[in-house]
Amino acid sequence: MKYSVAHGSPYDRGGADSYYGGPEAIPTPHYYLGGSIHRIDADQMSKEEIDAYYAGFNNNLAQRNFKLWD
Repeated sequence: MKYSVAHGSPYDRGGADSYYGGPEAIPTPHYYLGGSIHRIDADQMSKEEIDAYYAGFNNNLAQRNFKLWD
């Protein structure tokens, strides 16, 4: 499946949560309308949006691409 990777999209936010949270990150589905203006949480998301969030989260986990905190 192809997902939007636009800034703030469910896929983008899933990947960002994984990136910044590292391998122990806990997924919390959400996205932003307008890039980063209005947060939409899981209770307002469609199944497809939640699937996109998890796809981004899991793809980043599989790549083991994590922020190195100093």
